[in-house]
Amino acid sequence: MTPSRIVAPSLAELIARASGLATPGERRILGIAGPPGAGKSTLALAVCEALAGRAVLVPMDGFHRSNEELATLGLRDRKGAPETFDADGLVALLAAVHAGAAVRAPAFDRDLDSAIPDAIHVPDGVPLVVVEGNYLLLDDGPWVAVRALLHEAWYLTGDDTRVERLIARHVAHGRTEEAAREWVLRSDEANARVIEPTAARADLVVAGLPAQ
Repeated sequence: MTPSRIVAPSLAELIARASGLATPGERRILGIAGPPGAGKSTLALAVCEALAGRAVLVPMDGFHRSNEELATLGLRDRKGAPETFDADGLVALLAAVHAGAAVRAPAFDRDLDSAIPDAIHVPDGVPLVVVEGNYLLLDDGPWVAVRALLHEAWYLTGDDTRVERLIARHVAHGRTEEAAREWVLRSDEANARVIEPTAARADLVVAGLPAQ
């Protein structure tokens, strides 16, 4: 799939585009993908708040495997890589959402560094579900099934402040600045390199952070 083009729309323009997907009596899924720190969750939350009752946000981060499971699998120091998520669980939930079902989805608590089961309610009458996450457009393993369940997909590139904002996020959640920088440059940026080619599977590639 070839994206329509790389654009730099305003936030209002993106909200209007999302609003066009939120048709009463139907159920559509909008996916927002991109590298760590690109602003996916900020954009997705802004869209859902603007659509006030016509959209529900389901972050992919709720499908993080537990720290205990990652330790058992030898993946604790790679948390955030594709294999550290329950991709099959995400696909199953999105399939139910796609079918119009009411579901409960997990959320991720950054302070606890843990997923909270059934934290998000998606009612059967809501017309738009916005899912955001790094690997929604990944063409590999169980992730490949996600794209077919999305009615529209956006890829958010972020801007040249992305890495520093990502470091600041890790510091805010308890890492020292030195440890945060090491993690971002080793782990998060390795994941970003995996994610970058998936922009080709988006309907819209959004350059930078959307302006107000």
